[in-house]
Amino acid sequence: MSRMEFFIVDVFTVGRKYTGNQLAVYLGNPPAALMQQLAKEINFSETTFVVSDQPENGGYNVRIFMPEVEVDFAGHPVLGTAYVIQRELIGHPVEELILNLPVGPIPVTFSDDNLLWMRQNPPEFGHIFTAADLAQILNVAEADIDTRFPLQEVSTGMAFVLAPMVSLEAVKRARVNLDRLRAILGAHDAIAPAIFCAETLEAENNIHVRVLDDIYGAPEDPATGSANGCIAGYIVENGYFGADKIAIRAEQGYQIGRPSLLHLKAERVGNEIDIRVGGRVEMVAQGTMAADE
Repeated sequence: MSRMEFFIVDVFTVGRKYTGNQLAVYLGNPPAALMQQLAKEINFSETTFVVSDQPENGGYNVRIFMPEVEVDFAGHPVLGTAYVIQRELIGHPVEELILNLPVGPIPVTFSDDNLLWMRQNPPEFGHIFTAADLAQILNVAEADIDTRFPLQEVSTGMAFVLAPMVSLEAVKRARVNLDRLRAILGAHDAIAPAIFCAETLEAENNIHVRVLDDIYGAPEDPATGSANGCIAGYIVENGYFGADKIAIRAEQGYQIGRPSLLHLKAERVGNEIDIRVGGRVEMVAQGTMAADE
């Protein structure tokens, strides 16, 4: 019986274990069908596989699986996997390493304050939805949605519908209607709504975020690097804070008992928006798992 080494880490923590978003990282390259089975067995929002133990084409080849489907990109798996690669495969501090994903190479840098930072692809702005559409998806009133800004599909590798809300109370009250979500988003790339507001639970933070993605076998996400990268680009694009450059703190996960903190930087550079998402990673557990089908 073959066995695979795996690690469980918490990503985008508030500085301690058992906060942030859980991630399982496997070292090995089993058949894709088995990768999917293992992701389903762990049943976190994402599980990754580092399929090359040495750099290839400048980076480490990584695959990302949700419980029901493989995805081309996701935020917290990038930082958590980079943390494991640096600790377990490289074995000494580095300033930067690269993950090779289907969306392209994603660089991760390690800072002196124990933050890991990923540079995301420039945002792509897509379909604009109506307030009526989002109200149906979120089970809220149209008046709960901040219609000063577009309700828009945005992607840096994984697409979300971004919906600013008028208050923290409105964000807390939102509940996804999956039937309406599938009906309205079915013709588009976005997998879920990412809702946010400028009212926060913690005074030192700048935005409160929820990502309601119970569609591919994962519940509401406690911390979503990909969605927050989209939000950072959206904030700059639409002048949400009245600036072409931001450095803000996003809180997420409080409604499901997994408080999380994401650091967001974005600025307009020429015709593009440069996006960086940072956070802390904590090692929780490691072990081996039977890898036979």
